[in-house]
Amino acid sequence: MTFQEGGSFEGGRVRTGGGGRKGGLAVGGGITGLIVVVLVVLLNGGGLNDVLGAVGGSVDQGATSDSGDVQYLDRCSVEQANTQRDCRLSATVQALDAYWTGTLPAGTTFAVPDVYSFTSQVDTGCGAATSDTGPFYCPTDTTIYIDLGFYDTMTSQLGAQDGPLAEEYVTAHEYGHHIQNLLGTMDSANRSGTGADSDSVKIELQADCYAGMWVGNAASTVDPKTGVTYLEPITAVQLANAMQAAQAVGDDHIQKQSGGAVNPDAWTHGSSEQRQRWFTTGYEQGTLAACDTFAAASL
Repeated sequence: MTFQEGGSFEGGRVRTGGGGRKGGLAVGGGITGLIVVVLVVLLNGGGLNDVLGAVGGSVDQGATSDSGDVQYLDRCSVEQANTQRDCRLSATVQALDAYWTGTLPAGTTFAVPDVYSFTSQVDTGCGAATSDTGPFYCPTDTTIYIDLGFYDTMTSQLGAQDGPLAEEYVTAHEYGHHIQNLLGTMDSANRSGTGADSDSVKIELQADCYAGMWVGNAASTVDPKTGVTYLEPITAVQLANAMQAAQAVGDDHIQKQSGGAVNPDAWTHGSSEQRQRWFTTGYEQGTLAACDTFAAASL
């Protein structure tokens, strides 16, 4: 989607430096599980530590300002948000902040997640990770971790179409995991299992649905600082790109891309069809109740 002209986006939401604590269980690679070799490991029961030592990819670096050992992205213009990945990430996060602030049930304590854009490797509250882990959310330190070079991998190795909404979908999916953490879904689910009907798959499909909720309402979400909506209405081409991205990161598609047979018992994120369908459910129905994959008769 395209950010509206006439505004600018404050820095301070995307961190690019600093360390983290160890321990806990990451939810990831969030939207994916990543490059084909690493995905084979993850889909066969491997965890974050099984992919350590992999070579990290490159990442687009935007302007940053220093604060001790932590760096924050500087203020971005609308033009930069529409053309630069780092600024697009920052603007997307701010749009997600505004949307979810007004969407969660009354009585829910809302706190924004930290967002960390890293290169090559990172130490997190859920343990060490490399770029090859893919984007993920760590409930322990309530942080979204993204190496922006992932988007090149998503297009070159997984067959997704490049486009702003495809990138925003990734961010919105990971933000969806933060919403699950706030609502207690993370604590109640068994995220260690695999299989087509596992809680792991239900968690991921629900995050896809939450991403669809935001996409469906992003063009009507108002920036409280400026009084204008963050984004222009979605186009058919942009929506198609997001749907194609969801298809590209389905477990069955990834297994085929790796040269293996489709094995639903190893699934952790859901099939391409499921990921597209639950994204569409969120996009069209726009409610938390509609996204309750744990109560659904079928996934």
